[in-house]
Amino acid sequence: MIENIPDKNLLFLDIETVPQAKKWDDLDERTKKLWDKKTQHQRDENILPEEFYYERAGILAEFGKIICISCGIIVASNKLKITSFYSHNESKTLTGFNDLLTSDYFSNQIILCAHNGKEFDFPYISRRMIINQIELPNPLKNFGKKPWEIPHIDTMELWKFGDFKNFTSLDLLANSFGIESPKNDIDGSQVAEVYYKENDLERIKNYCESDVLTLANVFRKMQYKTLLSKY
Repeated sequence: MIENIPDKNLLFLDIETVPQAKKWDDLDERTKKLWDKKTQHQRDENILPEEFYYERAGILAEFGKIICISCGIIVASNKLKITSFYSHNESKTLTGFNDLLTSDYFSNQIILCAHNGKEFDFPYISRRMIINQIELPNPLKNFGKKPWEIPHIDTMELWKFGDFKNFTSLDLLANSFGIESPKNDIDGSQVAEVYYKENDLERIKNYCESDVLTLANVFRKMQYKTLLSKY
């Protein structure tokens, strides 16, 4: 039962991603062709590949990159300590996160928690680590493991209760529980613009950390526990 998971074992996380290139013209011809082929069934026939690139490339690990990973750890009664790894250098961001996962703090008991993490955050991080030639830490090594042996919690999956056609955003779930919205500045659709046009990585980091606090409190509600405040 999730109510019995020790607080010290939980690591709440959220990632922010953007397209690898600022402009379509910055891509080489091979990448352009592969993007066209990859997304041809996702685009309306009147939408050009270059238009779709800026809008959607960030969510595909082969065409996007991670610019921020924010992590929350419960460190005291009703307190969440949030640490963020963020940089224009993706390898630096991933290495910092990897160092946290392999630190003595967690030993082998770490459990990763994210909203839609099993479909997005966890595989995206793993793919980008391999692309950057960073060895996967144990919590992201899934090969050969049974589903119940993988130390991942997905709050969206928990909320489905077996209803596979259901998609519930973190903001909607937070609203259902009476938790303050994390979208009080920007939302995920604006991250690429803030990154490439405004060059405001700090603003993106703050938004990511807000999501982590909301995620942790959504999970606390599912555990029938009191809400957390930022440490």
